[in-house]
Amino acid sequence: MSTTANAKFEGTDRYVATPDLMLAVNAALTLGRPLLVKGEPGTGKTLLAEEAARALGRPLLQWHIKSTTKAQQGLYEYDAVNRLRDSQLAGVSDDTARRVQDIRNYIVQGVLWQAFVADEPVVLLIDEIDKADIEFPNDLLREIDRMEFYCYETRELVRARHRPLVFITSNNEKELPDAFLRRCFFHYIKFPEAETLRRIVAVHFPGLNDELLAAALQTFLGIRQLPGLKKKPSTSELLDWLRLLMAEGVPAAEIAPAGQELAVPPLAGALIKNEQDQALFEKLVQMQRHRR
Repeated sequence: MSTTANAKFEGTDRYVATPDLMLAVNAALTLGRPLLVKGEPGTGKTLLAEEAARALGRPLLQWHIKSTTKAQQGLYEYDAVNRLRDSQLAGVSDDTARRVQDIRNYIVQGVLWQAFVADEPVVLLIDEIDKADIEFPNDLLREIDRMEFYCYETRELVRARHRPLVFITSNNEKELPDAFLRRCFFHYIKFPEAETLRRIVAVHFPGLNDELLAAALQTFLGIRQLPGLKKKPSTSELLDWLRLLMAEGVPAAEIAPAGQELAVPPLAGALIKNEQDQALFEKLVQMQRHRR
């Protein structure tokens, strides 16, 4: 791992990065702007930030966004309830009385504050930003752009000691504001081609039988190409499926039966995740049988 200022991301032994993805990460490093990463769920957006931190030798801070998450939580929160409780006990203990007098004891630093005051450059992951309210990205514009914010309770301006490498992931559940997009370098992770899938599988399952892998990829890619599928299986689901196939000792001939373009694969529940897609898949298999 390298911690030099000019370090470049070139993938890792645990993450297969395509040339365009490596270029995007290094562009974000050069520009000092957040890297906004979009792509299908399960294409390795979150893992990218984790592996970039490992490759660059930087600590990783993660902020996983929920529908109820507010931008202020990434900066800090003032624990007024705890302070009120301590103030009621101030007469019992001198230590508690002194604690109540200093409001800093009740300021809970968020991940952005932690990233700003870190002694070394960090990688900051803001994961699934599109889950939050539409105003969430706008509320972070100034802080991400200027790398500073003001804490009104302590009357201090918190400035970043080092500019963190910020990864922001999105599953495209909501459109992000133009003003926010202007401040980011953007990259869309395309679904891997067959050869890239082979390389990804080799990272996780070195020495996997070639016949088994070929049959699994043929079936997996065939399912993804089905018209009308509500949820296409992802790379992560392919890896889960392969792990199950190996654990159960399923032979290649059962995964992709000879002479059949489409067949219900063993352990299909690892790939098909809702009843509509299951019904569609079974209907297409039946139609194929009737045509023969």
